[in-house]
Amino acid sequence: MIPGIKNLQIIKNNPCLIVEVLSPKTEAFDRGDKFADYQQLETLQEYILINQKRQRIDCFRRNNEGLWVLQFYHSGSEIHLTSIDFRTHIEALYEDVTFEDN
Repeated sequence: MIPGIKNLQIIKNNPCLIVEVLSPKTEAFDRGDKFADYQQLETLQEYILINQKRQRIDCFRRNNEGLWVLQFYHSGSEIHLTSIDFRTHIEALYEDVTFEDN
């Protein structure tokens, strides 16, 4: 049980936010077929893709017309997840991450 969450099953079945950490093997699927499936969820407002190679986050956000708008966040950006009214700097999300040199 999560404190403050009365019915976890409702959240699992009706998410307003989904966050994925991209990997080389799944990135195309996460951006393609998986996202197409997620778009069918009426409750979903934001789909977040976190890059593991550099400080970059792609935020797909459903607008008032039901269209998905992409917003990029990068080093120095403040992220605002409107679906849950959460704000933080991108550096906080990557705090203990060490990137490999290409």
